[in-house]
Amino acid sequence: MTAPPRLTVEALRERIESGEVDTVVVAFTDMQGRLQGKRLHGHYFLDHVLAEGTEGCNYLLAVDVEMNTVDGYAISSWERGYGDMFFQLDLDTLRITPGSPHSATVQCDLTWLDDGGPVLQSPRSILRRQVERAAERGLVAHCGTELEFIVFEQSYDQAWDAGYAALTPANRYNVDYSVLGGDRVEPLLREIRNEMWAAGAVVESAKGECNFGQHEIGFLFDTALRTCDNHVVYRNAAKEIAAHHGRSLTFMAKFDEREGSSCHIHLSLRGEDSEAVFADGGRPHGHSALFDHFLAGILATQRELTYFYAPNINSYKRFADASFAPTAVAWGRDNRTCALRVVGHGSSLRVENRVGGGDLNPYLAVAAMLAGGLHGIENELALEAPLEGNAYTSDRPRVPSTLHEARDLLAGSAVARQAFGDEVVDHYVNAADVEVRAFDAAVTDWERRRGFERL
Repeated sequence: MTAPPRLTVEALRERIESGEVDTVVVAFTDMQGRLQGKRLHGHYFLDHVLAEGTEGCNYLLAVDVEMNTVDGYAISSWERGYGDMFFQLDLDTLRITPGSPHSATVQCDLTWLDDGGPVLQSPRSILRRQVERAAERGLVAHCGTELEFIVFEQSYDQAWDAGYAALTPANRYNVDYSVLGGDRVEPLLREIRNEMWAAGAVVESAKGECNFGQHEIGFLFDTALRTCDNHVVYRNAAKEIAAHHGRSLTFMAKFDEREGSSCHIHLSLRGEDSEAVFADGGRPHGHSALFDHFLAGILATQRELTYFYAPNINSYKRFADASFAPTAVAWGRDNRTCALRVVGHGSSLRVENRVGGGDLNPYLAVAAMLAGGLHGIENELALEAPLEGNAYTSDRPRVPSTLHEARDLLAGSAVARQAFGDEVVDHYVNAADVEVRAFDAAVTDWERRRGFERL
């Protein structure tokens, strides 16, 4: 297979010295799944940051989506003085910035200045720990994410000024798998695909989806950390490139009353020498015992870890019957009505988790799948029979229907506290509290339309 380009430090140095690249973005992923960091002059990066690193305020892991400082976080507060975290460069993530040919990007882990220890609450640290837990068993996690978005004709500024109301979708009708419908936005989709290839991600395809203006660009699976690194770069790049085209796009889980935007996660484990540990042709359905335990663990912990797949108030609007978004915690073979869909065979055997929306943080969601699956392996959980038929009308346990319910399940989860630690769970429970309080205090357009005159 032809591999996409990878940027080495030596190649970056040559490009900076020739003037081809003049900016280096040093970034990490915050709780909301956004890239945060700095744009540095290329020569300053080479002369100082490459060897010495750089720093940023620890409030970046203790704010809401509006960047407001909020109470309740142990790692960052007015009382603690809002100090710095160290940005530890991961040079394996070095790439040309998609959509910005004169710029390079490097992603970072976060560590504390006093002792050099990891910032445990950082999403990348959370996933790294679960990857390490799998490695302790001789297992390597691979995954792919399928991320949907809706494209609008208006720019981001125009959408803001319009209050995000009465926006014009790039397609006026359902273009699911439509080649003609995809062509309506192909200049934008083509640039995103090509820029992500140039940034080191293996692009598979683009396709239309069901909601008006909804599309998906898919990438080849990779190791868990690499996939999540690519995911957050892609999500940022897609918005920036859309802005260059005078358009906007959103990864909201539920923009309107039609189909929501999902982020399906395909996950498998392999041995250290890449052998397919999920497959066993001598057992029922070709599943190894390890795969059955792993799947049973994800199923058993799905409800209590839902927050990591659905972290926002809006996330829960997506869970609707007959919508291709799951409402039942069940697994099935190639059954899109279930929360967990088993697909593939032999070396391609994997589990697809369909709970997450386009707004999820991939590091947290993949970490949750690994934590649940490893719980199943460690306790040799038995796998229940697959659901046959329509999961929407089944009697299986339900996906949490509100952020408040998911928050309470996470707070009380012994599995989460064992896998992630109390400091991580308490941090994200507080993040849920912040979101719930903000929404409970808001007066919505729906309330005004319903009550202004008639109540």
